[in-house]
Amino acid sequence: MSERLQPGDVAPDFTLPDADGNEVSLSAHKGRKVIVYFYPAALTPGCTKQACDFTDNLSLLADAGYDVLGISPDAPAKLGKFREKENLKVTLLADPDKKVLDAYGAFGEKMNYGKTYLGVIRSTIIVDEEGKVEKALYNVRATGHVAKIIKDLGI
Repeated sequence: MSERLQPGDVAPDFTLPDADGNEVSLSAHKGRKVIVYFYPAALTPGCTKQACDFTDNLSLLADAGYDVLGISPDAPAKLGKFREKENLKVTLLADPDKKVLDAYGAFGEKMNYGKTYLGVIRSTIIVDEEGKVEKALYNVRATGHVAKIIKDLGI
């Protein structure tokens, strides 16, 4: 389990496949701010709520200079089903080996119903135009999270 990122850290670059199998790199977004959010699993209630909230606010975020990338350990095919079923417009990326999740501190020990296990820690990292971490938010709630980000960023 890696360290959590802090504001000012260089965001680890990555290249991951999207729902269509196309490679997407963080470095390709240089010059724009990027909201990178990590979620446990496509097609689950909380993750669906969060992805729909990002989709509903995508044009507002884009107009303010932000791109949005959602990352989970799901395979590209499952992300494609998720996108189609929920009509998502957010770019969804597959990290089945959890290397990017780990590099961002978004995979580790969690507790649920008194049991400790390893899993995806719902997290959002906001990366500035230069590729540095502006905000690092861990253990966020799916519901209301996008509205809080918009408020905190003054959009």
